Amino acid sequence: MRKKLFKILKKHSGRNNSGKVTVRHQGSGEKKFLREIDFKRDKHDIPALVEAIEYDPVRTANIALLLYQDGERRYILAPQGLKVGETVVSGKKAEVKVGNALPLKKIPIGTVIHNIELKLGKGGQLVRGAGTGAVLQAKEKGMATIRLPSGELRKVPWDCFATVGQVGRSEWKTVVFGKAGRKRHMGIRPTVRGVAQDPRSHPHGGGEGRSGIGMPSPKSPWGKKTKGKKTRKPKKYSDKLIIKRRK
Repeated sequence: MRKKLFKILKKHSGRNNSGKVTVRHQGSGEKKFLREIDFKRDKHDIPALVEAIEYDPVRTANIALLLYQDGERRYILAPQGLKVGETVVSGKKAEVKVGNALPLKKIPIGTVIHNIELKLGKGGQLVRGAGTGAVLQAKEKGMATIRLPSGELRKVPWDCFATVGQVGRSEWKTVVFGKAGRKRHMGIRPTVRGVAQDPRSHPHGGGEGRSGIGMPSPKSPWGKKTKGKKTRKPKKYSDKLIIKRRK
């Protein structure tokens, strides 16, 4: 871990600038360092040596420390199969190899990819969690069709960069946390059922004995319906790029 690449992650405990809880079930937890991850991979055509594969407390995936030939060090998401001592590179002329980043138009159809850009130069925004991987399915008229881990089919400009391979640490999904205290160390506070609360705290609360939620369909703590109600904007800009919605 290099001092230039990490900083202390400030705790907000799910509260906004006026101290009100805007995200529930967050608080306490150990002090964490936020690693600066290179999602852009914009050091083109400069080979980098994989110095180490490290744990990152802020994300589910492991990270790889790269040492570039010009002496600079950067972190990237560690793909499955990337080992210490290997060399990776980013650029239009890069080889299609695990850990290398190149434009979608240079990647063969059927390749598993991650850390996918939606806008050229903005950095990877899609497929960054542990064990995830998207599949490049087609390329046509300046657009690449990608099948995301959720099952969604969407188009992305083929000049955008993506990294070859699946994100590592796929066993993360099978981790057993074992006790409530471990969750608290991670900064996750308890989640209480609405039925177990009083009527002032939740619409499902109150009632004599176990009387259920007392209404035709469940609601959120703020009275919004929670089953089947669509929350996506009806005219979102990216609708024209989505071929098939997620499952």
